Amino acid sequence: MTFEDKEEEEEEAGEDHHGPSHHPPAPPDELFDIATSVDPSYIISLIRKLLPNVKNDHNFCGADGDSAPNEGSKIDLMGESASSSPKDRVRGSPDHNSEAMDVVNGFEKSSYQDGDDENLCRKVEQPGVSAGEEVWEEYGCVLWDLAASRNHAELMVENLVLEVLLANLMIPQTVRVAEIILGIIGNLACHEVLMQRIVSTQGLNEIIVDQLFLDDTQCLIEACRLLTLCLQGSECIIWAEKLQSEHILQRVLWIAENTLNPQLIEKNVGLLLAILESRPEVARALHPPLMKLGLPSVLIDLLAFEMNKLLHERIPERYPALEVILRSIEALSVLDSYSQEITLNKKLLQLVCDLIKFPDKVEVANSCVTAVVVLANILSDIDDLASEISQDLPFIQGLLEMIPFASDDLEARSALWSIVARILVKVQEDEMRQSSLHQYVSVLVSSSDMIEDDLLDHQLDETSHRIPCGFKRSARVTAVSSLTC
Repeated sequence: MTFEDKEEEEEEAGEDHHGPSHHPPAPPDELFDIATSVDPSYIISLIRKLLPNVKNDHNFCGADGDSAPNEGSKIDLMGESASSSPKDRVRGSPDHNSEAMDVVNGFEKSSYQDGDDENLCRKVEQPGVSAGEEVWEEYGCVLWDLAASRNHAELMVENLVLEVLLANLMIPQTVRVAEIILGIIGNLACHEVLMQRIVSTQGLNEIIVDQLFLDDTQCLIEACRLLTLCLQGSECIIWAEKLQSEHILQRVLWIAENTLNPQLIEKNVGLLLAILESRPEVARALHPPLMKLGLPSVLIDLLAFEMNKLLHERIPERYPALEVILRSIEALSVLDSYSQEITLNKKLLQLVCDLIKFPDKVEVANSCVTAVVVLANILSDIDDLASEISQDLPFIQGLLEMIPFASDDLEARSALWSIVARILVKVQEDEMRQSSLHQYVSVLVSSSDMIEDDLLDHQLDETSHRIPCGFKRSARVTAVSSLTC
């Protein structure tokens, strides 16, 4: 063999070793200083396999000479995610089929009129899934899981995963690919240390917000989850600026009004809750346009819809949506500038009272507790309402049944006793018929054990520094005095 032939053979071997030319070069050695439980080169190989030109290659499997890890190098994804992933992390199954967003038919459907359906719900191209795309989805799901770990997430970001995902979002994708991309970025956003890197990736913020205009349920779930995390992070002001367009906020409300999917309702209203509970700078940017677009009425209509489901169907999968709707209404009821939009609404008062009267409170205990707080906020603004509900004995029975559920929540317990105090001081014994008075006493006596247990369990609270104001103590004193009479 001549020297030239030997040199040419070495060059070919070198090319095989380094892989195809479209792969980025290997990172500097110092990037491997990040401690992970997975071989960093494996994570890097997964990121390379998400490159758009790799995904569209029908000979994608093994194209770069990398093979799947052997049994000894496989990772325990369940154990990893259980220890480090956020509790609201959503992970689609690998065989997930794309589904268009379910919408409400008939009179409940939104009257959103700002543009035709094509402009409103930007479709994602869904060509036939090739073998390369299936493999892309498989590797993408692995990275989705790995991103739940901070160490893995940092290694992924250092090796340009955000840039690779952005490149994929900028070309036509199947909805499954879009969902996986949003899921990976959503898990990266769970780590505050990486939030600045997400924001600083040029063009990524805008294209993430643009995913709200997709017409696929799972993609919208991931988009809402990701934006919720962004608004709760240190870079929330930047994200508020991206969302403050009336067109975008109207789309967020439109999704809430029109979807039937309970998980999408939960994530969508969770995004609205993050806005309502946000920092003052974010509130100044987003609260006024949302109120202008009718946020209170949207939340109340959603509550009516979920209450109807609760009273007639009792679907456990819908309970988280009910809870986050009530939490959003509670957040809105304490905003000085907008609280009257909630407290003056008769429909809301009836819905809250119906939930408190719901017999099987164990199923929706957290929602019932939040309903008590909302009602206390309403009564603090409109005291005359206490006279109306003081004659509703099933409501009073249901309210007293809430005592054990509110016992460990200082705010809810104080709210409950304030309601009891406001109601009982409105009871005019001298003006009541004897039979009505006996019914009232019977209701109170039937709950006497729960009342006594609560007072005994919290007898030290009166001297605790955790009680911030005298009103909470006087509410209990007033209530107990009225009960004694």
